Amino acid sequence: MTKTPIRVAVVDDHQLMIEGLKSLLEYEEDIEFVAGANSMNETLKVLESNSVDVILMDINMPEGSGIETTTRVRELYPSVRIIALTMHDDISIITRMIKAGASGFVLKRTNMNEVIEAIRIVHNNGKYLSINTQQIIMDNLGPDAESADVKADNKPVLTTREIEVLSLVAREYNNEEIAGKLFISERTVEAHRRNIFIKTKTKTIVGLIKYAISKGLITAEQEDKG
Repeated sequence: MTKTPIRVAVVDDHQLMIEGLKSLLEYEEDIEFVAGANSMNETLKVLESNSVDVILMDINMPEGSGIETTTRVRELYPSVRIIALTMHDDISIITRMIKAGASGFVLKRTNMNEVIEAIRIVHNNGKYLSINTQQIIMDNLGPDAESADVKADNKPVLTTREIEVLSLVAREYNNEEIAGKLFISERTVEAHRRNIFIKTKTKTIVGLIKYAISKGLITAEQEDKG
């Protein structure tokens, strides 16, 4: 008797990411790609018309973040397992995603074989944290973590993607140009810019650049576009 494959949906605001994962999953005999979605609304529509076992969920999306989407999916479809697959390596994002109901957390920069492993483990009611995610959690729970709050002002608070956006902002790229360079939507760029200003507690581009230089996130030479 043939075993039913694990039915997987991919939720990401980048269609290229969805297509890439679809190609990856098609090589696995025990996994079946069901559908892709670019937002929370599209995700719910996919679940209405398809049987899905596992969702690979991005964080940054229009019309509701991956965290909000995870919460909603878990409320409506409690049997569906969710794995965060994202660029975000902020401990607060990891914590919020897991609290929202994610059974796994994998960073996009990890080996894609980990994604396959995560799908199988989570489908069997297990939990999965990629090696990179485990390291981030250990760094935040280790013996040096107690002094982290005291030294918080001396440490960058931005994610890898936010630093990339900040670097381009400092070089006077507009939202459209940044979106093109990073292969993300302008709406996502705007969300990153908003988060950057909030996290750095700055209100102007000049103040933002001064902050970035003082924290070593960019160098003075990066201010010139080119």
